[in-house]
Amino acid sequence: MTNNIKGIITSGVGGLYSVRAEDGNLYPCRAKGAFRKKGLTPLAGDHVSIRPPEVSGEEYFIEEIFERKNSLIRPPMANLETLFVTFAPKNPEPSTLYLDKLLSIAVFNKINPVVVITKADLSTQLVEKHVEIYEKAGFTVFVSSSEDGTGLSALADYIKNLKGICAFAGASGVGKSTLMNALFPSLSLDTGRLSEKISRGKHTTRSVTLYPMCELIENAESTAYVADTPGFSMLDFIEFDFYSVEDLPHCFPEFEKYLADCRYTDCSHTKESPADCAIAAAIANGEIAKERHESYLSIYADLIGKRPWKKK
Repeated sequence: MTNNIKGIITSGVGGLYSVRAEDGNLYPCRAKGAFRKKGLTPLAGDHVSIRPPEVSGEEYFIEEIFERKNSLIRPPMANLETLFVTFAPKNPEPSTLYLDKLLSIAVFNKINPVVVITKADLSTQLVEKHVEIYEKAGFTVFVSSSEDGTGLSALADYIKNLKGICAFAGASGVGKSTLMNALFPSLSLDTGRLSEKISRGKHTTRSVTLYPMCELIENAESTAYVADTPGFSMLDFIEFDFYSVEDLPHCFPEFEKYLADCRYTDCSHTKESPADCAIAAAIANGEIAKERHESYLSIYADLIGKRPWKKK
């Protein structure tokens, strides 16, 4: 164990993993068979210990996976620190439910959620509407436009001070790739594919790959990474266990300060009157956005209707 090397898994395809060691070197590794017996699969983002080969030319092996802060189902990755949830005010029309599912999953997994509105030049009115919704909910919000450069400098300054792993999520057509190209000049994203220069080989959109932030942004934290992922599109709360119905109210940050003020301890915050439910009262008073509560109701309906044999 004394000769083992500590590092982070930056990618994994077909049972072969790339581990970036603390000294910056990359090692191709296999995983010990014991992980499979335990039902544990190494993920991009895992902090690991790898065993060097005893004989030159033999393989390195991942011997230990250290405790995870979190892990995600789709995309499969571990220890995500910051999730940038991106959307445009129109073209395409944003789905508040899609956004709120992503944000709630981030909150539950103790991931720092950041809202980024792209294509801000398309509609000042719609941008202001969504800024109000998400700032009122307690999220950090950036407004950007790759067309005229609005907000890119402020967002880049925020990103370069991050530690750990960050990723970008957004529906097709919202300008996420254009935004990432502007923020990370060394990247050349085109329909989900990285340039050969930065990827050092063929990139598969079915896997997650981490890139050192210090190689992408000048003066960025050396311990930070940006994840290129196949997307965060699988948000089916019936088929997948993201969290339980009991967890749901705590996944909406703006609900927290009101939860103890409901008249009944088993309040569902769905159909109760403002006189009985502090959440309903806050919505009536404009303190919680009705659009956010509509998303809560939709997720609640999925979770309350789940049956044990439906879970995966």
